[in-house]
Amino acid sequence: MTQSANPIEAGTEARSFDAASAADWCERYARQHYENFSVVTRFLPGHLHAPMYTVYAYCRFTDDLGDEAPGDRLALLAQWDHELGAAFGGGATHPITVALAEVVAEFEMEQGPFARLIEANRRDQTQARYPTFQDLLEYCDYSASPVGEMVLALFGYRDEYRIALSNATCTALQLANHWQDVARDCAAGRIYLPLEDLRQFGVSEEQIAARRSNGAFRELMRFEVDRAEALFRQGEPLVDEVDRDLRVDLRLFTAGGRAVLRAIEKQRYDVLTRRPTISSQQKGRMLLKALVQRYVLGS
Repeated sequence: MTQSANPIEAGTEARSFDAASAADWCERYARQHYENFSVVTRFLPGHLHAPMYTVYAYCRFTDDLGDEAPGDRLALLAQWDHELGAAFGGGATHPITVALAEVVAEFEMEQGPFARLIEANRRDQTQARYPTFQDLLEYCDYSASPVGEMVLALFGYRDEYRIALSNATCTALQLANHWQDVARDCAAGRIYLPLEDLRQFGVSEEQIAARRSNGAFRELMRFEVDRAEALFRQGEPLVDEVDRDLRVDLRLFTAGGRAVLRAIEKQRYDVLTRRPTISSQQKGRMLLKALVQRYVLGS
């Protein structure tokens, strides 16, 4: 993110964006923030590439405001919430919200999922601990589930059944990310492991901060990994309930999250002394498997 007194206005001063230039801006922004897999793969229909870039740009920029922006992040998130309202009601000025206004109108998308993502980042400014697993799941309903709902809406899916399956998958992905980054998050002042679980397994916050792994901590992580895997299984039927054009990406993201869990298991659940990672070879095998299922098995 460009370092500026106001990241929302950085790079947009004295410039107005039409729909086309705003969409181009979103694509460039999304490509600059490439992560495990490209957010827009060649397996998606061409008419969905620009909308997907726009949705991804919105999600990533929102998270950047909550995680990295200098200054008063709550004030910035309030300003971004106002921009979101403009995307749905008229008068958007930021390239992301200008492009988003076109996308939400074309695909008849609701404001709720976009607003919940902003709320998740608001919570990040004031909440760094989660007393119970249910509290953490409720947070994931704001931080993770909205993304899946946005993608489903681009494909025309708005039914409760598919959304519930998507929510399970997105929550599992979020948990896998949290379990991968226990040490990093703690260093940043956040612990996503439920406090009730720390007490149950006899693990202290001080132990996590000192990166002291022992049998109790490994048993705690085994417990949490199993929870995430159960959610992946719960969301599995979604693959057979969506358009074939979406299945490759869905399989890749799910396989990526599960690979993180397997990497944690391979390290005997010690995520404190070394961060579990996925190799390029593993990513390649995931892609090959997804392609075989798509083009050879026809599923």
